[in-house]
Amino acid sequence: MTRSKVASNRIWSEVGYSRAVRVGPLIEVAGTGAATPDGEILFPGDLYRQTQEVLKTIVEAIEQLGGTTADVTRTRVFVTDIDRWKEAGRAHGEVFGDVQPASAFMEVQRLLHPDMLVEIEATAYVE
Repeated sequence: MTRSKVASNRIWSEVGYSRAVRVGPLIEVAGTGAATPDGEILFPGDLYRQTQEVLKTIVEAIEQLGGTTADVTRTRVFVTDIDRWKEAGRAHGEVFGDVQPASAFMEVQRLLHPDMLVEIEATAYVE
C-alpha cells in the first residue's frame, strides 16, 4: 500500500512525526495545536480561536492527502480546562456539524506549551 504524508513543519518535528499520514484509504492526523512553525502559540487564552486554527490546520492536511471534512470519521479533542469545552465544541461544530464524526472531549493536565489550550487528533477514511 502507498504511504503518503504531510510534514508537520513545526519545531517539534525533531521527534520524528508527520502532521498526517495516509496509508490506503486511512488518514491519521497527529495531535495538532495552534502554533506557528517556530512554536509561537497563536491566540493565547482564547480557546475558541485556538480550536478554529487547529481545525484549519487539520483540514488542510487531510485535503493535501486527498480527503475532505466529509471523510472525517473521528476526532479527539484534548483541552486543558474541560469546563470550557463549549468554546472548543462551538468551533468543532462549525467544521464538523454536518459530518458528525465520532468524537471525544478530554481534559489533560497540560500540553507541550503552557499557552496551548487545545490539541486535536483526527481520523479520516477516503474511499
